[in-house]
Amino acid sequence: MRLLLRSHTGEFNLTKEFVGDDIIPPYAILSHTRREGEEIRFCGEQAERDGLQYFWVDTCCIDKSNYGELREALNSMFRWYRDAGKCYVYLSDVSTAKRKASDEDSEFAWEPAFRVSRWFTRGWTLQEPLAPGSVEFFSQEGKELGDKRLLTQRICKITGIPESALRGAPLSQFSINKRLSWIENRQTTLEEDKAYSLLGILDVYIPPLYGEGKVGAFKRLMDEIDKREKCIQDLHLTDPRDDKKRIEETKGDLLEDSYHWIPENSDFQRWRDDPQSRLLWIKGDSGKGKTMLLCGIINELNKLMIKTDHLSYFFCQATDTRINNATAVLRGLLYLLHDHAGKALFEDTNAWVVLSEIFTDILQDPSLNNTSLVIDALDECVTDSSNLSDFIVQKSCVSSRVKWIVSSRNWPDTEERLERAGHKVRLCIELNAESVSTAVTIFIRHKVLRLAEEKKYDEKTRNAVLGYLSTNANDTFLWVALVCQNLENIPHRKIFAKLNASLQADTGSIAIVYRPITLKELTSLVEMLKDIPDDLESLRKIIGLCGSFLTIRGDSVYFVHQSAKDFLFASALNEIFPSGTEKAHYEIFSRSLQVMSKPLRRDIYGLRAFGYPAEQVKQPDPDPLAASRYSCIYWIDHLCDWNPSSSAKYKVDLQDRGAVDSFLRQQYLYWLETLSLCKSMSQGVVSMAKLEVFMQRRTDASALNELVRDARRFFMFHKWAIENSPLQAYASALLFSPTQSLIKGLFKRKEPNWITIKPAIASARAEKVR
Repeated sequence: MRLLLRSHTGEFNLTKEFVGDDIIPPYAILSHTRREGEEIRFCGEQAERDGLQYFWVDTCCIDKSNYGELREALNSMFRWYRDAGKCYVYLSDVSTAKRKASDEDSEFAWEPAFRVSRWFTRGWTLQEPLAPGSVEFFSQEGKELGDKRLLTQRICKITGIPESALRGAPLSQFSINKRLSWIENRQTTLEEDKAYSLLGILDVYIPPLYGEGKVGAFKRLMDEIDKREKCIQDLHLTDPRDDKKRIEETKGDLLEDSYHWIPENSDFQRWRDDPQSRLLWIKGDSGKGKTMLLCGIINELNKLMIKTDHLSYFFCQATDTRINNATAVLRGLLYLLHDHAGKALFEDTNAWVVLSEIFTDILQDPSLNNTSLVIDALDECVTDSSNLSDFIVQKSCVSSRVKWIVSSRNWPDTEERLERAGHKVRLCIELNAESVSTAVTIFIRHKVLRLAEEKKYDEKTRNAVLGYLSTNANDTFLWVALVCQNLENIPHRKIFAKLNASLQADTGSIAIVYRPITLKELTSLVEMLKDIPDDLESLRKIIGLCGSFLTIRGDSVYFVHQSAKDFLFASALNEIFPSGTEKAHYEIFSRSLQVMSKPLRRDIYGLRAFGYPAEQVKQPDPDPLAASRYSCIYWIDHLCDWNPSSSAKYKVDLQDRGAVDSFLRQQYLYWLETLSLCKSMSQGVVSMAKLEVFMQRRTDASALNELVRDARRFFMFHKWAIENSPLQAYASALLFSPTQSLIKGLFKRKEPNWITIKPAIASARAEKVR
């Protein structure tokens, strides 16, 4: 980009070309329809009157004989108009020489000519009323007719462009077809320019190919739009804007008074105002309100943003597999920034590499304007968290136009990685105790007043609740929110006491499972729900009573936030697990064996053919594994997390002829088939290895120990065949196992009866896989 510079003698000279990270000085820009020199002189003089030394005029600042420069200019034109300090529209066919001498309500004499001005019929001038923040209209005499704000309604009637778009609403709010309609009645000298003049308005990039014709240009334009829209769909796992709204609704009201201290905080101000302070790291313990604080900061940044700024954010949550990994974070940030790629890039094993490269390219793009990136709960990024932390540390120094805010708990690993970042500002919640305490107090008062109004508390009850919360809150938003939500949902103390045991059982089970479980799976794992195994709506209501801790998305139960789970283990462990977590793991293990004993059977999905490919298997409706799927995958994990030495009463389960022994002898092959159907064979291999190590500590179960060793060898040797065709558990797995195999002997009757000549496999062959 080059600019014109007006010297003190009134002469005009071109500046050097601004490229890369060059700082472009404030400039004015001219919008016109003719090439006469007086328009250029007018622009320079008007810019000087407005205190602008530089200005831009397309006829002077673009070398159209240079294809590379022309290509860059056509694709950057909208941005150049958008970034201009002033845009002057010179209407050479509108005069102010005469005015109507009538009452003040009558139109100006120039208005009829204004309505039919050639400027409103040209394709390239469509972007001028949309891109710049300040647009001023001048007559052929150089007299100002008014600015865009004053003339908005007139321009709207003439062009059909909505007033909101003229007033600066993001163009992404308007459909592609709507934006295309704005140029229908406009003309360009070169027919291809009718498409090229829409590049900035449609936010796409295509190189100009003059000679391809209008049809060809529009086809390429629409193809590029389709690619971008497809990319945005592919990026979408979750919309961070929806996550923010959900968090605010789930955690309670977002009160401006509870975060108003942040704009006045010296650390925040240093990050905001110092160009060298590019990373703000907000750290604090669980329940201190970091997530809601970031919601508030995002709101504040939205208020401070000018039209050219960008804001993208992401909320990590360890309990939600959609948003607890590094790849999801970059997908979410890119989704709000709207870039280009393809679905396969975002899902395969190279997703992190590809996305990080795309993201780096965006950060280094010289056309990127001031951008704020906000990531909440960095410590809740369960998968590839180190990659994400290192990426933030490295990229926070890439561009002075990009600033980051991240939050995390006071975890050593996170601290160690973020400490490496230069240009950072650390804001510690605990070091701002007075501000946080004031914010919590405001939060308590708001919640109590709302409760009192809804529950019709008398003054004594209201003051008692207020006093209890104020005394015990310990400056922790989460604790206040949890208590108030229980008071909100349980109207009478007697009913609360009656439901308390159920709530504890539900919450306790969900607290120790290894992934979010479905409602049907929960019915099979919680003993006290055995009377309503099929009444999922009743279960939803019971989960609803745990709303301060739990939420339901689809048919799966999640913790509302990792902080809620942490709070339970830190502050309510004895209430949720009165007999200890080991006993809870045992209960889930024991019930899992019971749950699996009912549905597991040969060919549970009715595949019939031994070679039926696993990749073609579709879940039947209803799914006979719906209630037992979790148990099939994780029963061994719960067994290994139980401490049998502390529960002598239940040791019998691990003895010869005990529950585990019986399960392996009677249902092992059914279990392998099920793991294949659940696409969990690899996890099953790990589980069997864990079970073998776990059983080695037992001295009173020699037969079971031997059975487990044989079962693991069987699994390892036939994993590939069963993984690819579930029913091979009863065919090749049995046929090609050693004669001495315990599993083969137990399930010999399951071998295909139509095979009369069977191979004799030596046991040494199986030993090799150990």
